[in-house]
Amino acid sequence: MTTLPIESIKTDFQHQLKIKHLIVEAETGSGKSTQLPIWAMTQGRVMVVEPRRIACTSLAGFVAESLGESIGKTVGYAIKLENRYQESSQIVFVTPGVALNWFAEDGLRTFDIVMVDEFHERRWDTDLLVAMLKQTQTHKTVITSATLEGEKLARYFDANRLVATGRNFDVKIEHRRTDSRQLPDSRHLEQRIKEEVEAQLETLSGDILVFLPGRKEIQQVSSVLKGLQGEYDLLIAPLHASVTEQERQIAMTIQPHRKVVLATNVAETSLTIPNVELVIDSGLERRNVQRNGQTTLMLTHISKASAAQRAGRAGRVMNGTCIRLYGEHAALESVTPPELQRESIVEPMLASALCGFSIGELAFIDSIPEKSLRSASEQLSALGALDDSGITEHGKRLAPLPIDAVYADLVSKMPTKPLKEVMIDLTAAICATGKLYQLTSNEELLEKLEREEPIGCDAEIMVGLVRSKQFSGVTVEPDCLREAKGLSNQMRAAFELPSLEVASRYDRREWLRQMVIANASLLFIRRERRKEAMSNGHLEVILGRQTRLKSKYEAGLVLSTHSLPGRGIKQTMTLATLVMPVDLSLVIEAEVGHWVSGDTVDTEQGIQTRQTLNYAGRVITERLTEPKGDIAVPVMAKAIVEQQLFEGLAPRIRQQLEHWKLYVDLGLSANGTCGEAVSLVDWFTTKLIELGVESFDDLELIDEGDFIFEGIPDWEYSDFAAKYPLEVQLSGMKLTIEYLGKGKLVQVHHHSGSRKEDPKRKELPAWSGWRVRYKKASRVIDLK
Repeated sequence: MTTLPIESIKTDFQHQLKIKHLIVEAETGSGKSTQLPIWAMTQGRVMVVEPRRIACTSLAGFVAESLGESIGKTVGYAIKLENRYQESSQIVFVTPGVALNWFAEDGLRTFDIVMVDEFHERRWDTDLLVAMLKQTQTHKTVITSATLEGEKLARYFDANRLVATGRNFDVKIEHRRTDSRQLPDSRHLEQRIKEEVEAQLETLSGDILVFLPGRKEIQQVSSVLKGLQGEYDLLIAPLHASVTEQERQIAMTIQPHRKVVLATNVAETSLTIPNVELVIDSGLERRNVQRNGQTTLMLTHISKASAAQRAGRAGRVMNGTCIRLYGEHAALESVTPPELQRESIVEPMLASALCGFSIGELAFIDSIPEKSLRSASEQLSALGALDDSGITEHGKRLAPLPIDAVYADLVSKMPTKPLKEVMIDLTAAICATGKLYQLTSNEELLEKLEREEPIGCDAEIMVGLVRSKQFSGVTVEPDCLREAKGLSNQMRAAFELPSLEVASRYDRREWLRQMVIANASLLFIRRERRKEAMSNGHLEVILGRQTRLKSKYEAGLVLSTHSLPGRGIKQTMTLATLVMPVDLSLVIEAEVGHWVSGDTVDTEQGIQTRQTLNYAGRVITERLTEPKGDIAVPVMAKAIVEQQLFEGLAPRIRQQLEHWKLYVDLGLSANGTCGEAVSLVDWFTTKLIELGVESFDDLELIDEGDFIFEGIPDWEYSDFAAKYPLEVQLSGMKLTIEYLGKGKLVQVHHHSGSRKEDPKRKELPAWSGWRVRYKKASRVIDLK
């Protein structure tokens, strides 16, 4: 039997694990993921944390087989919605989500050793788990990877570092760019891969593994390779997170025909795909990043660490070749940035709180940005999941649910069983891996779908599919539907609700209303001029291509989005991928947004205020209301200024205010102060409050004489007003006067009249020592 490279550290591993945490570095294909758990098992019960479900189940099966047992005895696994292990199982492979849930339940007290595999992927859940293990120091911890900053991690975790060098099979690296600095490029990618595959097939005896950034590219490459299948007796095998079990088996087992496996990053680590002789690496991946406040899925270059992992797939079972479709000296990052630094940390913060830790107080190998911490804290506080004391009872109900916090919050806030059921079914469909369905482009089938589901609601289709309903023109992803149904039944059981087979009927309008009440930020309104765009006042979305929202609907609940990089460096385009149509009448009924008071109107019912309901920059509706409470006094003040009340009072007070300002500017006031910044409305508001007026009924108890402006002394005022008039009437001309006292300037404004010629200086008041300037429209002249 061939000796695995990892065997070189077996003795050191078993000895040092007794006394110290361990960091183990070994190349891909060295056997670390399968051998280390077996060696560790001699010192206690082992939990192995694998970042992907496919790796979790496959490795558990391989290790069990190597021990001569069936899965579920000595070796088992636990993933979302599925587990095969016993309390007596000595090695349990789990996904990070399961590990965090078990940590929250009992601190992993039934395990002695925790092995975190493929740490270099830097997922948030593995980073969080390692930070909590560091904090508690309750378990011997083994952290492994093929490409890892070992010294840095060893210092961080206070662990010993073991390095297994060498590999059983050699991998030849080739590059397909004339410019050695050429970065990975997505242009004509499918054609370049086809040419490479065709060129290699003549001399190749084994299989080919092609690394691509996503399902879209896998479909494109699969399409162009179909022409080679008959000629070379090829089998095309996709491998990504959403493939069926049958497709996974084809990709991961030796087939009678040569195969080309088209894979995403899921094939980078842990999995052994047999018979791979050639790896073609596009050098591309899709990665979530924080961009303009949104988590955006971007097509980007892989890191050098990922490149090494991909190349290693060609050397697992035989000598191989890795062809890189980019330059040898391309400026790639050394390692993939951790998710905690490039994604929203709402879920990590809630998971941390459930485990009894404040995420901001944990020590991570790379610190979390303060902006991310603040944003997540604000969102969870708004949901009522966190407060100043930590996780709330509501948060404790949300965190264990196998769905995102926003959806868990909606489920928990539905007031009736039928609404809880339908909310569970929808969120199960949203949170299942992959896309539940695709719409056809066949117009005839789409017309039939329109008759089957006339509202144009994406959620109605998703709920219907989960409840085993069939729709025309809808192609369902079977594995995704199976997972959605499993999630639904799991959550229904948790809330003690009927199973899917006896799902309750629900009132759609009431469902929408309760969602708006629970989380109003999900409500989006169409832009007035760009109908394909919608906003909730904080975020703008563009309707996705398969969203069925009809043009007659001005509003919708957006329950799922997909962000893409826009044209500018900081721009982000967010697509609404799941929209529920909402009538504006429901928005008005729920009073989402805020009422803004406008002008006052003299009606048969008395003075009323025109109010508009504003949401996301749009006026939804308006109404006339009797002013009450805090807004009543400003409305009354405004009505007085507009002379709807106490006719003639406002002009008199305005004149007194203007004269008082001039009086102070001329230095005639003993205290030297004036109400320069006080508007007429503000003055009347203050005066009404002083008079104890709280409602329109109270106005009957006062009269015009109660409004006294305490400015220029009474005995002076008449002479001062005559000397400095605010209006002047000349033959055929009315003028308004403005005094700039500190500059000794009088500005005479043409108000009205048929007179053509300008006023003469001698026609105006004396104004000794003042400069006089006349303004009519845009013309300004000095009067001499």
